[in-house]
Parts: sequence; structure tokens; C-alpha cells
Amino acid sequence: MTGLLGAPRPRPFPDERPRHVVVVAACPADVVLGVSGLLQRWYDGGASIVVATSTDDAAMLGASLKAQGMPDIDVHRLDQSAAGPAALLRDADACLVPCPDDHTLGEIALAAAPVTAHRWSYRLATPDDIRRPDAFLHRLTERQQRRKADGVAELGSPVHTGPDDVEVFFRQPPTRTAPVSRFTELYDDDDPWGVATKWYERRKRAMVLAALPNQRYGTAVEPACGTGFLTRELAGRCDRVLASDPVPSAVRRCREHTADLSNVDVSIGTLPDLPPEPADLVVFSEILYYLGDDDLTASVAAAVELLRPGGQLIAVHWLPWAAEAPRDGAAAHRFLLAHTGLTPQVEHVDERFVLHVLGRR
Repeated sequence: MTGLLGAPRPRPFPDERPRHVVVVAACPADVVLGVSGLLQRWYDGGASIVVATSTDDAAMLGASLKAQGMPDIDVHRLDQSAAGPAALLRDADACLVPCPDDHTLGEIALAAAPVTAHRWSYRLATPDDIRRPDAFLHRLTERQQRRKADGVAELGSPVHTGPDDVEVFFRQPPTRTAPVSRFTELYDDDDPWGVATKWYERRKRAMVLAALPNQRYGTAVEPACGTGFLTRELAGRCDRVLASDPVPSAVRRCREHTADLSNVDVSIGTLPDLPPEPADLVVFSEILYYLGDDDLTASVAAAVELLRPGGQLIAVHWLPWAAEAPRDGAAAHRFLLAHTGLTPQVEHVDERFVLHVLGRR
């Protein structure tokens, strides 16, 4: 693979800008040694931060965080009952928890985290951890290192022999397909992703149309059509477009947006279910990374089965990782490229999205 799909590992910690962060830890030393450099970055970026530990050392931890320039972080003891982590994490859009392999506290917190939160686990960095292919590294600036050293001094002499210029994190995404209820909430907004106005969306649609090798297609199938902006443009290249979405309000808007087009049929539908009739083109736009393993496997298999000989599948996905998604766009496309029933025909990878056209073998 070339481009971002073949990027070396480990990866830098993404440039996320959370609004409300919750940190769960077994003890103050785990917070200061394991995550406080990243907390400095987020705190300086305006995030509100809550830290909960399972020990009674809130005052000591508070003093350490204050020494690092974070005087107003809310620190308290974690109630580990079922209700405790759920109440703590309810409004989080990012959470940091101990690696579940190391501590059951991590499992408890992850189970309580909302689907809308970016979920990360951490452990005190060792050289082996830093070399792990699934690791994300936050490399501390010199200023963050100095402030972190001041915070460590407030704790006394915690024992840790790992590097002091890097922190290591592991993404802990949900494993199941993102719930339809989440998208129903998003479609309370008339245009939750700005598909009508954002340059990213307009450029992406133009790239999709330009990447299609054939001038004309017979039947196209477009699951997860949303409000229908891409649907409308596909209709100009296809004799018929069968569009679907699991959210009724999205289907209604797509129908309104394409009401003047006699070759578009919009219905309610949820992957992995696809129309039973053969297709010349299947379009997966911003949907595959939201699918759990079983649904992803079944959806791609159904699409390949649907395609006529010589038919094509086009997929385009945002590269950053959505909180609700079991994988990112690059991982979804690696899955497609590994499918034995498909052969790559067109590839485009840039800093924002990845696009592939694959033909049925």
C-alpha cells in the first residue's frame, strides 16, 4: 500500500480537540506519569477535564496537576459501582482509562463510556509499548516535559523507568455497528455533516464522479445515502439509482432532494441488507467504518454478490476516526483491498479522505 494507508507504525496521537475529558486511573502516579503530558495539551486547548482515581489521594494529585499548570482540574475518588463510572462519563467526548489487559478498572470504564466518546487506554510507556504497531504516541514538548517533571516532584518518588518524553495510548473503539439511534439524533439537524456547504463534501463528491471509470452505468446501489446530495449527482451518470438509509428523516430529505428525478428510488434500509436486483455500481460513502466486523464482512460480501460481471464498487471515507466507529477509513479500505472478489482499479489518498474503485473479478 502507498500513501496514508501504508503509514508507518506507531502513529502520532491524533490532533483531537475534545470539549470534555474524563480520566480514570488506579492511582495518582498513573495519571501524572501516564497521561499528564497529553492533558496539558488538551487543557491548554480549552478542554474541561475530570480525573477520578480509585484511591484517596485527590489532594496530592490536585497539587501535582497544579504544578503542571492545570490548577482547576476536577479531581475526586471514583465510585466503582455500576452507577459511578456511568455518571462520571455521561458527558465525556474523550476518555482515558487504564489498559483493560492490566486493570479491570479499564473494562468497567469502557463499558460505561458513551458511544459519542473517543475511547483511549493507556499504560506507563515502555520501549516495547512504544514499538507496538497499534500504539499512538504523544511526544511531549520541552515545556510539557518540564511541567510534568514538576508534577512528578509533587508526588514524591514514583517508580517508573520508562521514557519521560513520550506517552503511549491505544484506541479502544466500540466493537459493534454504530446504533441507528445515534444517526437519528444527528439528523435532528437539517444538514449534520454540512454536505450542502462544506468544501470537503463538495470536493469529495466531485472526486467520486471523476474517479468512476465508466461514462454511464445501468443500476447503481447507494446504501447510507443521507440527504441525497451524492445521490442526485450519481443519477446524472446512471440509468437508475437505488438509494437507502436507515434513518427515516434522512430518507424523507433525500426524496425531497431528488423529487424531480424519475430514475431515483429512495427507501429505508440498513446494511448489510441490499436490494435483491443486480447492479452495475455499488457506492459506499462514509459508512463502512461505522460497521462492526460481522456487518462489514456481510455488507461487502452482499455488494460483491450484487454486482454484475464487470461491475464496480466505489468507496470513499474520511480518514480520521469517528468516535462511534469500530475502525477508521483506512482500515475499512484495507478490508476492501484484501477481498478476493474485488480488484483495485482507481486509488486516491490524501490528508482528508481515501477513495477506491474496485471491479468485481
